[in-house]
Amino acid sequence: MAQKNTFVFHNGIEIPHIGFGTWQIPNDEVYEPVTVALKTGYRHIDTAAAYQNEENVGKAIKDFGLKREEVFITSKLRASIKGYESTLEEFEKTISKLGVDYLDLYLIHAPWPWEEKGKDCSEGNVQSWKAMEKLYNDGKIKAIGVSNFEISDLQPILDQCDIVPMANQIPFYIGRYQAQKELVDFCHEHNIVVEAYSPLATGELLNGKEITELAEKYDVTPAQICLRYCLEKNTLPLPKSTHEERIVENMQLDFTLSKEDVALLDAVKDVRQS
Repeated sequence: MAQKNTFVFHNGIEIPHIGFGTWQIPNDEVYEPVTVALKTGYRHIDTAAAYQNEENVGKAIKDFGLKREEVFITSKLRASIKGYESTLEEFEKTISKLGVDYLDLYLIHAPWPWEEKGKDCSEGNVQSWKAMEKLYNDGKIKAIGVSNFEISDLQPILDQCDIVPMANQIPFYIGRYQAQKELVDFCHEHNIVVEAYSPLATGELLNGKEITELAEKYDVTPAQICLRYCLEKNTLPLPKSTHEERIVENMQLDFTLSKEDVALLDAVKDVRQS
């Protein structure tokens, strides 16, 4: 699925191998970081209706002046929206706010509403997915996928729908590998690209002993070790930053980790579970 500088969905659409995440960047602050990211060379921008920043994400992309097809834009269906017609309506709101005619990737943000985490919404997810299949078949979305879906959430879509999800965006970072291995393997077996959100564990990883030692060994930053690790595990990292220096560093991943060092990082404990 991964080629140099891109991953390839099972429908042949290519997605840049690193994306710029905009989670937790308010609408009135997101314009400049997206502009810096585009200036740095990012061509993959990730947002969501729930982030409430689609308007200025879209404005930054438009003002930067690239051709629409040169920027890969992802957004997500609100987790509370479950159903066919409501999904079609929500999609129209998203592309209107972004100021675009189509999306490159549209995801169901979560298998359940955030305030009802763990609720079985399989029927609603299937109906939302069928709406997304229609949008895909109508050419309004280049690729469709999900986010935060476990195997049990994916299975109803695989069983009852026509199109296998092209992506599953999940929390994945050093220390999370063992917990996510079964899900990642399942996705790869079904040609579902795994996108790694929070690849730096929102910064909590950066002072870890193993990571700082490897950063010194490879002459890179701890953040670059974390992001390179995601790529070594065949997952697509989505780092977020509002600092220009870090935005630039996060794109500089032209090195590889040895198999021994990847195995060392596989064994690191999850900082968020300690």
